[in-house]
Amino acid sequence: MKILVLNCGSSSLKYQLINMENEEVLASGKYERIGEEEAFITHKVNGQKIEIKHPAKTHEEAVDFTLKQLTNPEYKVIDSLDEISAIGHRLLNGGEKIKESVVITDYVVDVLRECIDLAPLHNPAGIIGIEACKKVMPGKPMVGVFDTTFHQTMPKEKYIYPIPYEYYKKYGIRKYGAHGTSHMYVSRRMAEIVDKDIKDLKIVTCHLGQGSSICAVEGGKSIDTSMGLTPLGGIPMVTRSGDLDPSVVTFLMKKENLSADEVESILNKKSGLQTISGMAPDFREIELASYGESERAGIAIEKFKYEIAAFIAKYAVAMNGIDYIVFTGGIGENQINIRKGICEKLEFMGVKVDVDANNMRGEEKEISTPDSKIKVYVVPTNEELMIARETKRLI
Repeated sequence: MKILVLNCGSSSLKYQLINMENEEVLASGKYERIGEEEAFITHKVNGQKIEIKHPAKTHEEAVDFTLKQLTNPEYKVIDSLDEISAIGHRLLNGGEKIKESVVITDYVVDVLRECIDLAPLHNPAGIIGIEACKKVMPGKPMVGVFDTTFHQTMPKEKYIYPIPYEYYKKYGIRKYGAHGTSHMYVSRRMAEIVDKDIKDLKIVTCHLGQGSSICAVEGGKSIDTSMGLTPLGGIPMVTRSGDLDPSVVTFLMKKENLSADEVESILNKKSGLQTISGMAPDFREIELASYGESERAGIAIEKFKYEIAAFIAKYAVAMNGIDYIVFTGGIGENQINIRKGICEKLEFMGVKVDVDANNMRGEEKEISTPDSKIKVYVVPTNEELMIARETKRLI
């Protein structure tokens, strides 16, 4: 069985074709700048990285061209699209109506549309990807794997907001979280690495990237997470504000005469570390500048590390202790000094980082010292594999 995994953004398309007999990635890549003349695809196969400039006005065109790369005679991995058994889509939020991975139907798409307010950056892209696949590969079974599913085990006192209860009942306003597929993968992988039953472990997983979230995983279940109603909540991110005093929103609306949509756009796209630092939204550049003369970049990076450490400490309370801290995501896997800085803020909890072990990027490795009371690991995430496994299970 071969499964195609798709992760659609508003102007991008990430993909992997996985042979589920041995879970081997046959091909992978990313289509970028969809909708522009400068659109291009980076296709990885057999150790090669092939970059092709090819205009794609729509996601449908991007999906169609991507599939042609899988059967391209020069580097094909399948002879026919008939070899693809199903398509797994990474989706964000189905609200309270869809809490599990599901076979995609018209009802599922309708729910995604209903929940756009809960995931304004992600649900529209997911719908676009589904509709594109329907046209390019009609009749092919599709499965939706939601980022919120893993967090459905949170107890109500963790996800309910202290606002009039009628708004929860009427609109489903509550904490949903995100990055659930990643948090589930790395926590399970952590248990495998140490050869222990995950039911006996207390793990804090830190998915740090363009979007970042922290999760408390007790007994293999998410019991709390940093993102909230939408992926805007939690720690400050590269372009997103993270948690704020709610009065900041109404204050800005009054002072700047802004609409709700305008404030939402500011908090999602024009806030976070980029605005504290006064730089472009590139984490690596902001971090680099923080070691130089840029005071604002230094403040931005310090706030990022502080907020993450604070959430980890909070989750020690939530689980009455922590056995393992796991870093993953683009920043978590690759930014050496960020991991070190976060761990140093947790020394009062007995966390000790091994500077030499931590001096690496993208490896699955323990980075804490032998006498560290809480063990710290880096575990590269693999959301695509989790999506493929769920797709296989459901079809």
